[in-house]
Amino acid sequence: MSARPLPMPINPALLKHAEERGKRLENRIADQITRFAGSMTFVYLHVIWFAAWIILGVEHYPYGLLTMIVSLEAIFLSTFVMISQNRADGKRQVLADHQWQTVQEEEQENQQLLQLSNQILDLTRAIHQMAAAQSASGAHPAGSNGAQPGSHHGAVGGRVDVPTKRPSRGLEPGKRRP
Repeated sequence: MSARPLPMPINPALLKHAEERGKRLENRIADQITRFAGSMTFVYLHVIWFAAWIILGVEHYPYGLLTMIVSLEAIFLSTFVMISQNRADGKRQVLADHQWQTVQEEEQENQQLLQLSNQILDLTRAIHQMAAAQSASGAHPAGSNGAQPGSHHGAVGGRVDVPTKRPSRGLEPGKRRP
């Protein structure tokens, strides 16, 4: 059979479903027949077969045997198509179950994140209230010396040496070359 095999699914739920389905021989046979019957090779073989049957004169018109063979083939192929549809329905159900489980897990994670966000909000409010109460009483927060950002006072209140800009090696503004 020249029909290409289907690629292995990426989704873990579908991969598990394919492995379970592949354990039974009748499922593997039905999948192969359905894959082949749904290919252009199948159509080309039938065109050649029908043309040869008629041209070689295997039987005379109205081709009773050919009609019976084709009817039986249609019965079996329709059965395989229904089997394939049932397989597709099984895959859709596996995907739907997997997506539902994922949604439920995400819902739990969202609830945990919401609780953490509320705890952070409560802690932030408490810190702001403490800072407001301390600034109203004139006290400095623990670990702070009251120095403003950008001032030249260190943590102990002493002066910090701030590097000054070094003079450039070129001409100073407003001066000429000698």
